[in-house]
Amino acid sequence: MQKLDVHEVIDNARFNGFHWVVMSLCALLLIFDGYDLFIYGVVLPVIMDEWGLTPLQAGALGSYALFGMMFGALLFGTLADHIGRKKGIIICFALFSIATVANGFASTPTEFGIFRFLAGLGCGGLMPNVVALMNEYAPKKLRSTLVAIMFSGYSLGGMCSAGLGIFLLPRFGWEVMFFAAIVPLLLLPVILRYLPESVGFLVRQGRTEEARAMLQRVQPGARLPVNATLEMVDTSGHKTSLLDLFRGGRLLGTLSIWVAFFCCLLMVYALGSWLPKLMANAGYSLGSSLSFLLALNFGGMFGAILGGWLGDRFDLGKVVVAFFAVSVASISLLGFKTPMPVLYTLITIAGATVIGTQILLYAAAAQFYGLSIRSTGLGWASGIGRNGAIVGPLLGGALLGINLPLQLNFIAFAIPGVIAALAMTLFVLSSRRQTAPEQAEEMAAPLAPAQV
Repeated sequence: MQKLDVHEVIDNARFNGFHWVVMSLCALLLIFDGYDLFIYGVVLPVIMDEWGLTPLQAGALGSYALFGMMFGALLFGTLADHIGRKKGIIICFALFSIATVANGFASTPTEFGIFRFLAGLGCGGLMPNVVALMNEYAPKKLRSTLVAIMFSGYSLGGMCSAGLGIFLLPRFGWEVMFFAAIVPLLLLPVILRYLPESVGFLVRQGRTEEARAMLQRVQPGARLPVNATLEMVDTSGHKTSLLDLFRGGRLLGTLSIWVAFFCCLLMVYALGSWLPKLMANAGYSLGSSLSFLLALNFGGMFGAILGGWLGDRFDLGKVVVAFFAVSVASISLLGFKTPMPVLYTLITIAGATVIGTQILLYAAAAQFYGLSIRSTGLGWASGIGRNGAIVGPLLGGALLGINLPLQLNFIAFAIPGVIAALAMTLFVLSSRRQTAPEQAEEMAAPLAPAQV
């Protein structure tokens, strides 16, 4: 009987309208996700004054959402491998949107923290599933680029958060920043209608007609054999578990990318939460301080696209190592007095090589894990990384609480970049050693046929 390799169909497809729809919808989801994640740094100076919070209390409050993101990534990343990525994405999207709107009604730090935790659950679960879905449908030669362009929506959301903050905060107060999250809920029917389900999930569930129709959209006009058996090497139908992330020569690679995620997210959230406050303490106005956050996220969007383009032409792991090295230098220099154009340039570079590198890490992890464990792998990497995200705001609060010089604050934020660069160097070496055995294993692995 004739066989049809699903991976081959997707890998060799030309970029078309279907890919454009998937990329656009995933980017839209991440715009709202990024808006929600950076909103705390935008409102932080205002709520610190209104509620009389110390830097340490403010850092702890900022970590509530990040605790939620950690549990959300672990829960929904694994759950989506069993219920489907589309369902997982929609649940997470609705959860963080509703919780963010509710945040605008919070009247005490405790209520604020509870709603931020719930929003974090949704945000943490959304990200790995969106990355996994885009990575699954992207043609092989454009995979890193498309994932990076899609993920630039995350930085665009952060820019929207900072831009709206500059306009809305002085006029309407911090609550309106959260009420704006009602907009994503209005777009939920569009997501339900047009976002596709994972083709790997459809094959595993035996929904072969739907899987075949999806492949026809991936390669419109292609003559797919009518009576062919659909085959996917890494969707053999076995139940996935956490231990699968360490099998098949993946132990060193998994541990290395967990360390890189931890350190990178620490830097992202330390900067995202405390950059406006640090700059305000250095004598800049609130509007100027928020414009620095705007530059940081603009850099993140630019860095993700540039890094994805470089990753498709060179080794993605090596690109990540280089980005981490540049991030250490740029962040370390932020604490020194420089002319405003130089300062904005340094912040933009820091955004490109910190936020942008976080995005590249998701792409690297998605390519490292097979399809059957991809959501699990991304979910656990993101979940472990969320511990770093939790530490970031707490670290910033602790540093401000002991009144360190501005230069030492930024040097402390840069140190995790050194550790992450070393971890990704090990990841690159591990990936090289894994390639040959993995190829042999895939050739010998039993295929999972699904009759059409």
